[in-house]
Amino acid sequence: MIKKLFSLSISLFSALWINAQAPTSWTADNGNGTFTNPLLYDEFSDPDIIRVGDDYYLAGTTMHSVPGLVILHSKDLVNWENISYCFDRFDFKDDAFSLKNGKEVYGQGIWAPCIRYANGQFYLYSNINGKGLQCYTSKDIHGPWVHHNMQGKIYDLSVLFDDDGKIYAIHGYGEVHCTELKPDMSGPIESTDKVIIPEGSAVGEGHHMYKMNGMYYLISTDYKPNGRTICSRSKSIWGPYEQCVITADETFGYHAVGLTDWKGRIVPDGSKFKIGAEDKDATACTNIHQGGIVQTQKGDWYALLMMDFHSVGRTVTLAPITWKDGWPMIGLEGNLGRAPRTWLKPDIPGTENIKPYAAYQRNENFNGKTLGRVWQWNHNPDDKKWSIKGGKFQLKALPADQLMWARNSLTQRVVGPRSIYTVELSTSKMKDGDVAGIGNINVPCSWLGVVKEGTKIKLRCFEQLSNDTIDYDALNIMGGNGKMNKLYLRMVGDWDNNIMHYAVSGDGVNFQQVGHKMKLSYQLVTFQGSRVSLFAFNKNKVEGGIAEFDNFTCQELDADRSKNIPLGKEIRIINLATGKPMHAQPHGLLYDTSEKDNSMQTKFKVIDKGNGKIILQCADGRYVFTSGMGLPGDVRLNKDESKAEVFMWQDYLNKEFMLMSMRTHTYIGKSPTTGSPYSMDYKGADPARRNGAVFRWE
Repeated sequence: MIKKLFSLSISLFSALWINAQAPTSWTADNGNGTFTNPLLYDEFSDPDIIRVGDDYYLAGTTMHSVPGLVILHSKDLVNWENISYCFDRFDFKDDAFSLKNGKEVYGQGIWAPCIRYANGQFYLYSNINGKGLQCYTSKDIHGPWVHHNMQGKIYDLSVLFDDDGKIYAIHGYGEVHCTELKPDMSGPIESTDKVIIPEGSAVGEGHHMYKMNGMYYLISTDYKPNGRTICSRSKSIWGPYEQCVITADETFGYHAVGLTDWKGRIVPDGSKFKIGAEDKDATACTNIHQGGIVQTQKGDWYALLMMDFHSVGRTVTLAPITWKDGWPMIGLEGNLGRAPRTWLKPDIPGTENIKPYAAYQRNENFNGKTLGRVWQWNHNPDDKKWSIKGGKFQLKALPADQLMWARNSLTQRVVGPRSIYTVELSTSKMKDGDVAGIGNINVPCSWLGVVKEGTKIKLRCFEQLSNDTIDYDALNIMGGNGKMNKLYLRMVGDWDNNIMHYAVSGDGVNFQQVGHKMKLSYQLVTFQGSRVSLFAFNKNKVEGGIAEFDNFTCQELDADRSKNIPLGKEIRIINLATGKPMHAQPHGLLYDTSEKDNSMQTKFKVIDKGNGKIILQCADGRYVFTSGMGLPGDVRLNKDESKAEVFMWQDYLNKEFMLMSMRTHTYIGKSPTTGSPYSMDYKGADPARRNGAVFRWE
């Protein structure tokens, strides 16, 4: 079945297309020897990482979407390619996995995977709510995969293949358990379950167990009161363990988004939703937390951790590890516990000439025989009710009350920071009661589509948050497009700022907004971010006609970051916390000044030092440097270029940035409240970007 749904290998043409179009699709690789987090600007939650030889494999959660359990491949830890899923559909005889008879598994599908390589094959473990522990094995990372239903109450686990041949599962929240597994993956060994870390040790869940030099290391995440990553270590897998927090508060300047407030699960259209207010000072789980660690061929260590990233969902980040007193601390010497958003690419032999490329090819013209690997179905599809014919995706309208219950909805993750999705819809084969279009599968959901009522066609925009339905005279809004057999639907999202809207066109060129700008959230119903969807259903509760989709495109507005660093330019540096420009005072310190001050002392030239590094020269000829004497934050100005402080430019997008000292790995900033001058001892940004360390250039 998977051969029908998704090709097992990317063709040479597709690979070349991805590389050629790299500036138009987000990749963490900046092309100058550095990378900028997130690795992917779309959802990739619960990441687990392994290295096999010179290859790195990253597994992530897919919840209720299929194909399930996604696997990415990389050679350099920065550029990733989607190469496999473990299964094409849930193989349980349970209507809930197929959205049938009023049952669903939103947010309760398969989650928190653990990927391992041992005994000459790959193992991928994960939990399915109500079904227990699942294991998928294959000698080839591309599959085919063999499914082992191990059952048992083991979830959010890590698996360790120990030196003596025993296999252990480490699992549980708060009270951490260790259970031995049968070698044939038929289940856990009875009576082997033991508590290895008692409740009250501030150890959470999302476990990742490693054995290094005879010592057992367990990386876990605690969510109360906010996300922190803890390492527990012991000389015995059974304990006792000691703990150390290895990272906290690294949000890269992102605050917690307002969560969806709801009652029940997937509620009908008439139910009321609320989206909580955003607390711009709150960290919650926007900081980097749950994930795995890996060692490179040269012995360096890196962590791949996730963070709750607004309406995009959970994204994955790459952070260097510094071992300190036997603990794998996230970050760099001098600033442990925090991580740079932009840093040097890992020094991995043979990867020097890798050009930036994107993990997914998001555009789809439906001219092939299979769907692109980026696509996933919302629950198990009915394969008799969809097809690719004549270069179009044909979708049979099945009975449903609303989008969240529509079977065979085809989805892909939205990509940030901003993106526009456009699809061509042919309506000539639709029947009475059919509804088809483009939508956002989130909680609450929304969509823009056409509704067939008798022989008439309506254009409808629906927002579940307010239970708001707006109908339009389709022919009028589209300028009298004949019988309106074809139209272009568009979804426009600013995912960083949690807003989106829809638009429509009769010619694919001139678009008109329909409906209003819609508020978005992250929510704990589906445990996914926003997902663009192509859907068709029949509101009269019968099988309807066919909606035909073609020429789906994704336009990423912020993917090209080649000009984000103003190299060689003279700029003013505005502190976001105060709104005032940086000012080089005559007596040798950095301070701020009036917003109207446009003097020579407010202008700085950005001088390129290669690999993302820069120095700053004031227009009066002096350079910014740190004396290295006295208090660690002592920042001064001097005409000697050899003393200039070398910074790694931290790209926060939209002309916002931070400057990290390559010598101390701390940041330059100025308190917005104390009246003190600029210093070089800031640990990073706060969630609201108003602690004085984040700037905007103009």
